[in-house]
Amino acid sequence: MLIVMGGLPATGKTTLARALARQLDAVHVRIDTIEQAIVRSGLGQHPLGAVGYVVGYALAEDHLRQGLTVIAESVNPLAVTRDAWRDVADLAGVPAAEIEIVCSDPVEHERRATSRTPDISGLPLPTWTDIRDREYEPWHRDHLVIDTARRDVAACVADLRDAVDGLRTAR
Repeated sequence: MLIVMGGLPATGKTTLARALARQLDAVHVRIDTIEQAIVRSGLGQHPLGAVGYVVGYALAEDHLRQGLTVIAESVNPLAVTRDAWRDVADLAGVPAAEIEIVCSDPVEHERRATSRTPDISGLPLPTWTDIRDREYEPWHRDHLVIDTARRDVAACVADLRDAVDGLRTAR
């Protein structure tokens, strides 16, 4: 199964993806990690555009073809990127779950954005203004929305797990 997690920076995507990956024994493909590795190689600089996503699609497809569950985590801001993840699942012949992570409390979202530190060496974090002004298209397909405002990680992961388990049994 391919689990696609998207949402604006500082909503809790990475925290939830890591926790869910541990529970499911899944592979976590994080676009930030890929992009920063490309920058460290000297082959690019931020912003990289589509290259990190293209590498992520290839890695996810390879892992899926090995029979592994993949959690693909990125901002995933555009319909074209969301469609590309669905194409990866189709090519690998597995179901896809699309999940948008949001923080509906703007004060909490700003607090998270301005107080966090990078967990990837050298990765520049967006400012609150960058996040607010970022191009982010609405989702036009059915998808699960997890609101992390005023909720702990365990409760959010339980909701994610229920949704994923429901898709697995529906198959």
